[in-house]
Amino acid sequence: MLDKKTIFEIHRLADQGVSIKKISEILVKDRKTVRKYLNDPQLTRKPANRKSKLNPFKNEIDRLLTINSGASAVVIQQRLAEKGYDGGLSILKNHLKKVRGTRKKRAYIRFESEPGEQCQIDWGHFGSLDYDGDRRKLYCLAIIESHSRMLYVEFTHSQNQETLHRCLLNGFRFFRGTPKKLVHDNMLTAVVEREGRLVRFNDSFLEFLRPFKITPVACNPAQPQEKGKVEKGGIHYIRHNFWPLRTFSDLKDVQNQADQWRDDVANVRLHATTGQRPIERFRPEALRPLPDRSVALTSLLPDCRETKSLKVHTDFSICFDANRYTVPPRFVGKQVIAKADNETLTVYYNDKKIACHSRCWQRKQRIELPAHREAALNILNQKHLSEDSAVFISLGEIAKIHLEKMAAAGLPLKKNLKRLLQLKDEYGPGSLLTAIKRANSHNAYGADYIENILYQEMTPKRNHPPVRVKNEDLNRIRLIEPNLAEYDTYVLKRRRK
Repeated sequence: MLDKKTIFEIHRLADQGVSIKKISEILVKDRKTVRKYLNDPQLTRKPANRKSKLNPFKNEIDRLLTINSGASAVVIQQRLAEKGYDGGLSILKNHLKKVRGTRKKRAYIRFESEPGEQCQIDWGHFGSLDYDGDRRKLYCLAIIESHSRMLYVEFTHSQNQETLHRCLLNGFRFFRGTPKKLVHDNMLTAVVEREGRLVRFNDSFLEFLRPFKITPVACNPAQPQEKGKVEKGGIHYIRHNFWPLRTFSDLKDVQNQADQWRDDVANVRLHATTGQRPIERFRPEALRPLPDRSVALTSLLPDCRETKSLKVHTDFSICFDANRYTVPPRFVGKQVIAKADNETLTVYYNDKKIACHSRCWQRKQRIELPAHREAALNILNQKHLSEDSAVFISLGEIAKIHLEKMAAAGLPLKKNLKRLLQLKDEYGPGSLLTAIKRANSHNAYGADYIENILYQEMTPKRNHPPVRVKNEDLNRIRLIEPNLAEYDTYVLKRRRK
């Protein structure tokens, strides 16, 4: 077939009286062709009646598109090949383009919610963050108050049950109230089983929503338009407006930047649908208020931290999320409870807090508090002390300093300790400590100095020796002095409660 320009040129030359032979020479076309288009300028070639390799499979293609309208040409070609199709991919793509272009699009009813009626939530995956070679997947939960399009955003490294609850609770605090309904998809943390319109919700999810009197609403499968406000105005908006051209160092940095974007951009923009700024359209008084802070919140609001029961290992640490966190060494071998959010990990024993750490997102790390190591070293040192040394140190810090000074001075420790403990029996621990304190102030160390001070300043309070028995091993037993400061601390804590 000739193009329109060539056909026009044939007729122009013919109108000027140019012969067919001359026209064919000028345009380099066959004379029969020139004559044909002079007789019929609208001449078209009859299409070749060739059968396509795709024809026998068109019904199967329609069936596959009914199951999944978004299936790619490559996937459909794989399915057709199983049924004998050996044609190319190009003709399949062209056919799919025609079919999808003519397929009827479904009509959806747009609805607007009353203030405080509904919130919509959705998760999005945003790649991962690098922590010195350890990569952690990054997720985002978006919550939208449906009437105002007010947006709350929280990034996490997990989509587990506790994380979902914690993000929702933080969102309710941001909105300063709770909606009547919560619209979500069929994620396992919300929906356990579904059969048509019959939905069995996750028990933990229902238990979390119960104090807030929120009704969960699960969308139908593969129907994203049922929560279209958060699909388009939430995750899609975050992915295309917040996420591009940014760099992040860690989870806290991501959240700080997201909070700033939320307050400076997302919630103050003119919304294309409502024509208003979300922050101006938002009516917090229409939401159900959170429990009053004058009431004990712990009894009303759920604890949404990740919780695990763990055993304290011999290195006075627990293993949580591929890292080790230390606790006071006296809890070695005991079962403790670890509770963590995005920032901190807190350890409890019998409902009492015994340790608190900043959460580490690297893996195979040991997070240790200096106080825990010092306590472990003290216990280790006491194990290597003689019985007399341990008893003497139990008298307090003054006695410990005196013992260290005696050791530094090269005095015979065994002999001095034996005599000092005899002086304790004779004069009492209070008098002995007073004498040691005075001796320390004059840099005088050893049992002789202490005995001289005691002799000069006071008479023994009790001269009678302890009752002795026939077994000499029993006579040599000495008990460590109790630390009364621990009892004082316990009493003060009870008074504060």
